[in-house]
Amino acid sequence: MSKKIVIINGHPNKNSFNFGLAEAYKKGALESNAEVKEIIIANLKFNPNLEAGFQKISALEPDLLDAWEKIKWANHLVWVHPVWWGGLPAIMKGFIDRLFLPGLAFKYKENSVFWDKLLIGKTARIITTLDQPSWYYWLVYGKPSVNQLKNSTLKFCGIKPVKVSYFGIIKTSNNSLRQKWIAKVEKLGKLNK
Repeated sequence: MSKKIVIINGHPNKNSFNFGLAEAYKKGALESNAEVKEIIIANLKFNPNLEAGFQKISALEPDLLDAWEKIKWANHLVWVHPVWWGGLPAIMKGFIDRLFLPGLAFKYKENSVFWDKLLIGKTARIITTLDQPSWYYWLVYGKPSVNQLKNSTLKFCGIKPVKVSYFGIIKTSNNSLRQKWIAKVEKLGKLNK
């Protein structure tokens, strides 16, 4: 059975290096005969604000419904995004807020602090870009974007294992280094990791 992969690109700028990394992963995955679908968050039309929290869930817009169908279909999710101010781009955070909801991604147990994880059986890879060395991001800041996405969102919903690839320093990288990173991500795609 071939792997079913959805690549979720959280960078709002289509000319960014993140789009090159997403394309490299897709190329490698397709070469391995995996099935691949894409969600480019910047192309979606939706309100990123969870206006009433979980007290009153807003109806999902058609683009979010389509994105959720792709996430349900996939058995491996690949998240591509930059780290901005230690976290996720606002549009990506809004996408998660609006889509990873009770009843879809998890379900609270009645009269309990525990919950059911509704995305068990899926795995994920986070591909993230930094404007600092990854060791500095870990050591000094405690890798907040990864903790948020990997532990507080994906694992919370049952997705595991979640692997992480860091690429940086983007702002000082040259074309030669970027081509090495592209090749590394393409190889991850071929291995469906």
